[in-house]
Amino acid sequence: MKHILQQPIWRYYDQSISVKQRSPLESFATDDTLCQLVGQSMSPPTIRTWVHEASVVLGIQDHRLPYVQQGMELLESRGYHPIVRNSGGLAVVLDEGILNISIVLSEQKESLSINDGYDVMVELVKGLFPEVAEKIEAYEIVGSYCPGSYDLSIEGKKFAGISQRRLRQGVAVQIYLCIEGSGSQRAALIRDFYEHSLQQEETKFTYPQIMPEVMASLSELVDPNLTVEAVVIRLQQLLNYWAEEVRPQSFYDEELALYGFYLQRVFERNTKMLERK
Repeated sequence: MKHILQQPIWRYYDQSISVKQRSPLESFATDDTLCQLVGQSMSPPTIRTWVHEASVVLGIQDHRLPYVQQGMELLESRGYHPIVRNSGGLAVVLDEGILNISIVLSEQKESLSINDGYDVMVELVKGLFPEVAEKIEAYEIVGSYCPGSYDLSIEGKKFAGISQRRLRQGVAVQIYLCIEGSGSQRAALIRDFYEHSLQQEETKFTYPQIMPEVMASLSELVDPNLTVEAVVIRLQQLLNYWAEEVRPQSFYDEELALYGFYLQRVFERNTKMLERK
């Protein structure tokens, strides 16, 4: 998968500071925009970094919880803003100690399987943390929040989860990296959310039984001095090593119109989801 990361040109869009106080919904719209731009060869392959203040992103299944309103009220009482994404997956935590990275690639010339997309991100993460690359494993961590077959862990402790978005021949592979703070405290928050939202009622869908002790941050697992800012610098250095040219670019004026379209669509979908309860 390293050959996919060794692109002649990488566009690099750093939003690790600029969107902190904005809604994560804006990041979903940004990745949708990049999917179309990259997928339709209107932009080079792109890597984007993004960080948001305390939020919990719920999936469609989470929104179907019998007492989800009480669960969302709990999150708000703990200082986390709940939003609903109109896609699969389950609840994940975003805050200033979590770095999100999106790799956006085109399928116009060559298709990229689901597993290939995941493998590209695993390769990137191992490149970011060479000191523990051999210890990083990809398999489902039972008891974590938003469990999946490509959970990333070190010695059984999950520190990252990967998802994908496919649109207009573009593929956005997204990861959240728990870098600073306590992974188990974030997991305990999601455990409490499910307890308040289920209230022991039986449901057709099986929600995860969260065990906070199976989750940790990279500052807990690798280096206590590790920060989001330091990992962003590592990523920039890695891109300069892999690519012939790195273009730090936000959206151009003509791209902003497309972004506005996707932004409106994302917010409208979120509003509709919240109105259904």
